[in-house]
Amino acid sequence: MKVFKFGGTSVGSVENMRTVMNLIADGNQKVVVLSAMSGTTNSLVEISDYLSKKNKESAISIISSLEKKYYTVVLDLYTTDKMKEKGKRFIEERFTVIKSYTSGIFPEEGGRALLAQGELISTALFTFLMQETGHNALLLPALDFMKIDGDKQPDSFYIKDKLNAILKSHPKADYYITQGFICRNEDDEIDNLQRGGSDYTATLIGAAIQSEEVQIWTDIDGFHDNDPRFVENTKKVDVLSFGEAAELAYFGAKILHPQTVLPAMTNNIPVRLKNTMNPPDPGTLITADSKTTGIKAVAAKDGITAIKIRSGRMLNAYGFIKNIFEIFEFFKTSIDMITTSEVAVSLTIDDPKHLDEIVAELKEYGKVKVDRDQTIVCIVGKMIAEEKGFAAKVFSALEDIPIRMISYGGSRNNISVLVSTNDKKATLQALSNKLLNN
Repeated sequence: MKVFKFGGTSVGSVENMRTVMNLIADGNQKVVVLSAMSGTTNSLVEISDYLSKKNKESAISIISSLEKKYYTVVLDLYTTDKMKEKGKRFIEERFTVIKSYTSGIFPEEGGRALLAQGELISTALFTFLMQETGHNALLLPALDFMKIDGDKQPDSFYIKDKLNAILKSHPKADYYITQGFICRNEDDEIDNLQRGGSDYTATLIGAAIQSEEVQIWTDIDGFHDNDPRFVENTKKVDVLSFGEAAELAYFGAKILHPQTVLPAMTNNIPVRLKNTMNPPDPGTLITADSKTTGIKAVAAKDGITAIKIRSGRMLNAYGFIKNIFEIFEFFKTSIDMITTSEVAVSLTIDDPKHLDEIVAELKEYGKVKVDRDQTIVCIVGKMIAEEKGFAAKVFSALEDIPIRMISYGGSRNNISVLVSTNDKKATLQALSNKLLNN
């Protein structure tokens, strides 16, 4: 059985919903993971923000606009009066839930429950559409099987056990429609896998049922060898290894959620990225071995802060870096890049939430310098860090770019450089001109 995932743009209109239905309705049994209709999650986030600030009037205004939008969708989506009435009743039920948060005190967990409404609505409306057109579709509530533990990590054993039990009890459905992104936490409250988590849902389901392939459908043809928002004439990458895809996703390629690759890689399940608007294109296949070597693509991750700790106490000392790392561990702040010399350590973080506290602690160990507004540019390929002369090619391509840090040799799949965000576009263009297009 395959798993298909469609993002918010793919189900963002009545026409797109019908397109998705036609794509999947081939009679082959599959699980279909859907995001909320595009724009809905942003509206729900805005409603939650207003309610948390006790601005109920503004929240109610957005709720009213969103409700009207969905009543229009129902009228346009279905052809029979019976299904239109069913759809309207469902929308009324969902918005009764949403409106309930405008009365009384808005609870802390209310925001997470509000965000879940988008996926609950899109999957129900889509299931009704398939049923109206004669397809054997079953709505499979993600809240019945998708769960995270106390560390906000998926409870893989729970997911596998619950999901397979549900599928076994409903073996005759052709299409199992479920929600991406949403889940329950260890306290059984409604929670989520963070923004972009629908991709993650798809590979977690694929791992749980040992799917033959996970297909993630979006609005572009797959991974490109550079960021088309900043660089012209980018090309699609046909095949990537799990490791290469993971590096690209983590370091800024927006097409894939960074955590998506791990469940598929652990269970050796191929992942294919495809374009809803161009179904014949084979997209990008992510598998255990991409076969080809050399540079495949580059990606850039913004919002990086570089921290340099310089101290003569490092010289010939042991335990110094351990003490540094323990500070970041205490503040639950992950490190992206790190370089060291005999008397200094430079590293980067992408979450500055506890930056002031971290810097205060680090000053006990040496002089601290902080550089904000940095970008990590990641050059990805198979075993590129071991290819003869490859480093020389990369640094020659970037000879006119001021480089703050270099990470080389830590992975067989990438070389990373840290540059000022002001130099990001020039860096990406230089790599395209001198490496990718040569």
